[in-house]
Amino acid sequence: MPQTLYSGVLRRKILMSYKTIQVAYDGKVATLTLIRPDKRNAISFELIDDLLQALDEIAKSDAIVLIVTGAGKAFCSGMDLDNLKALLGRTPEQNQQDSEAMVGLFRSIYEFPKITIAAVNGAAIAGGTGLALLCDFTLAVPEAKFGYTEVRIGFVPAIVSTFLLRQLPEKQARDLLLTGRIFDAAEALRLGLITEVVSADKLMERTHELAAKLMENSAASLQATKRLLTQQAHLELDAQIGAAVHENAAIRTTADFREGISSFLEKRKPVWTGK
Repeated sequence: MPQTLYSGVLRRKILMSYKTIQVAYDGKVATLTLIRPDKRNAISFELIDDLLQALDEIAKSDAIVLIVTGAGKAFCSGMDLDNLKALLGRTPEQNQQDSEAMVGLFRSIYEFPKITIAAVNGAAIAGGTGLALLCDFTLAVPEAKFGYTEVRIGFVPAIVSTFLLRQLPEKQARDLLLTGRIFDAAEALRLGLITEVVSADKLMERTHELAAKLMENSAASLQATKRLLTQQAHLELDAQIGAAVHENAAIRTTADFREGISSFLEKRKPVWTGK
């Protein structure tokens, strides 16, 4: 059952029905917090399910703004190591289902009907970069790190690339996707991938200031504007996503994928065969 806590004059309702996240409401602001700090809020199959369910809940709520953040020192460090290991034994059908689930999560965030703000409190790597940068606004601490690191472990950044190419010129997107390099908040700001760099002690305060500023506007206008932006992107994404899902699933059948995952888990340099 929901709990209601009181802090000063603010009434804060917290829903405790999720295992890997927490959803809380302050008036018309919903906050979704990843609560796997011991795992650096890594993406697990269970986390994906929780996020999809929570996004559906918040979409149906009275909230106007959704804040997404992480507990502890990381925002989201990419895929959970146990789940990463489990990928080596997945069937082609399961690989397809996994890819479709990730597409569903990313599109749910990108096309979310409410205004979204990511408060990036630390590392946001691979899928974590996707979660952070797909929000309407992204605020990050100076220490935050980002990176599309998939190619470094035998993956293909197929799904995230479809969204990144809507945010960056192709030359810059190729740099990030093909090198798999880590980049900091200052570079992310320069590239236009994040909205603002904020000190850690001011991150949530500044995030709530932005939420309050947004809510000075008409809620109906905000929702209509987001719907318009989503509709403009929808057909193009539909055409690209099918190919992305195929590539994401297909790479998992290769020897380089198995070597990439194994070497990463064993903390050694991979030996690529190109197969």
